[in-house]
Amino acid sequence: MIHARTLRSRILTGLGLLFCATLFTGCVGQGEYDRLYETNRSLTNANAELQRERDEARAQADLMRGNIGSSAGTLADLQSQNASLRAQLDKALADFRSLNGQIAGMKFGPLDADTDQALTALAAQFPDLIKYDSSRGMLRFAADLTFDSGSDVVKEDAKRAIAALGQILNNSSAAGYDVYIEGHTDSQRISANTAKRHPTNRHLSAHRAISVIDDLAKIGVKPGRMLAAGWGEWRPAVPNSASGNTPANRRVEIFLVKASSGTMTLDENQLPAERSSGSAKPKSEKPPAKPVDMSK
Repeated sequence: MIHARTLRSRILTGLGLLFCATLFTGCVGQGEYDRLYETNRSLTNANAELQRERDEARAQADLMRGNIGSSAGTLADLQSQNASLRAQLDKALADFRSLNGQIAGMKFGPLDADTDQALTALAAQFPDLIKYDSSRGMLRFAADLTFDSGSDVVKEDAKRAIAALGQILNNSSAAGYDVYIEGHTDSQRISANTAKRHPTNRHLSAHRAISVIDDLAKIGVKPGRMLAAGWGEWRPAVPNSASGNTPANRRVEIFLVKASSGTMTLDENQLPAERSSGSAKPKSEKPPAKPVDMSK
């Protein structure tokens, strides 16, 4: 790259030589003319090179100005996205605090004396199937005695226990309780055959809770009092074994909770016939692409 000051010096030198040659000789010899011609051509080329480099510098400057503008736009977009994410986080935290408040407001056990006595007697009648926690107002059904492996169909022996529970729930002493039914599984993965109806452990646990609700509804317990939840393997009663096959974690837990004042429920007569029967279940999702061979 030829510096502008150097170029100007060369031009002035060439002109001076030309002037001096003319001044002292009055005419220019061929050799001197050729030398001056070459000098002029060299300076012309150098001037063109300098102009090219100037144009490139201008283009670089324009590009840098464009990049600065683009960066400013990108920064504005990132700031906008950050503000949106903060708003979503604030809402999620508010929802979480609200949910914690609702949970804190629930009244789990102890139950009234009549209901507590009735549930104690029920657990004594079915000692292998049911465990009763009086302090929490909770019945725990052993899932392996309530359902066949990988099934959400209640076994006949368990139906008798659920029918007896329904009679207790229909008594006037228990009328003020809502019934929360939670299904649980161990961490053993769903088999290929089971996955056709229950794609995951959470599906299986939820479907089992719904089956218990269906049987209680047939006995006359109002569907509006009952809630079904499926925890899958996420709330184990004991640590799962390495294989995941842990019978103690396969269970259905039924909680009696004081109904919130002012809670509105639909009259069963207001529902379509196919919904009031309580027999509908959620549609199953497609099974996993690579199911394992272990049986549930």
